[in-house]
Amino acid sequence: MLDYPALAALAAVVREGSFERAAFVLGVTPSAISQRVRGLEERLGAVLVVRGQPCSATEPGARLCAHVRQVSLLEGELTAGMPGLSAAEARPTLRVALNSDSLATWFPAAASHFATGSAALLDLLLDDEEHTAGRLRAGEVLAAVTTDPAPVQGCRTLALGSLPYVAAASPDFVRRHFPGGVDEAALARAPTLRFDRRDGLQDRWARAVSGVPLQAPTHWVPSTEGMLNVSLAGLGWAMAPLMTAAPHLASGALVELVPRRRIGVALYWQHLRLGAKVLETLTSSVRHAAAHQLHPMEEG
Repeated sequence: MLDYPALAALAAVVREGSFERAAFVLGVTPSAISQRVRGLEERLGAVLVVRGQPCSATEPGARLCAHVRQVSLLEGELTAGMPGLSAAEARPTLRVALNSDSLATWFPAAASHFATGSAALLDLLLDDEEHTAGRLRAGEVLAAVTTDPAPVQGCRTLALGSLPYVAAASPDFVRRHFPGGVDEAALARAPTLRFDRRDGLQDRWARAVSGVPLQAPTHWVPSTEGMLNVSLAGLGWAMAPLMTAAPHLASGALVELVPRRRIGVALYWQHLRLGAKVLETLTSSVRHAAAHQLHPMEEG
């Protein structure tokens, strides 16, 4: 049998990033946390935590943490409403991976809808939408918004819709950098904005417009809101979610580099097949918000 107090200590260390913060959350001493984790490692014959700043799980440690999250979720549903538990003790937490642009656009409506029908809490982990499925595969989360339609083992997949993007910049930026229009040469000179090194939306749009890869000076702005703000300030051109750019396009504060030349990112919802009612409630809320705010996926 697994030692669940030790598993809880392991999960807290990985979640909080340190033995000290895990001790604070669980209401015990750092020494007690260290002893529990070390005892679990000795019993299983495997290193479960990489000690560092922050601490992280090894592969076997990650599997155990995933098990703890699933058990905690199911136990929370089993004991909900029992008179001996406080409301706080009966509230499960669902850890979900999603991309920053979804969090800035359509997902808040899903979270709000979910909160009206459930007392559960959300723990949102941000990552690139092409890599969130990996978080689910590694057992770090219970569900994910992803661009990967291939089901992760043990998961269900739901097509959500397409999040549309526009290539936009301030009018002054366009006048300075695209006086003769948008072509290969102008795109190679004009500074662009990227979220991080995995952000390929600008390349995808540029290929569609000019037929060649984008080779341009780049500003790195790891924030959806921040990228919109620096676009408005004239720092560079960016691929902005249409939902956030639309008011600024309407006011003239932003203009499209090529009018109506937009691209969409197909999004999917994947979640573990746990049979947990609270996870199904969240899925229903996500489906509802996506149906009202995302665009239909293009066929083919």
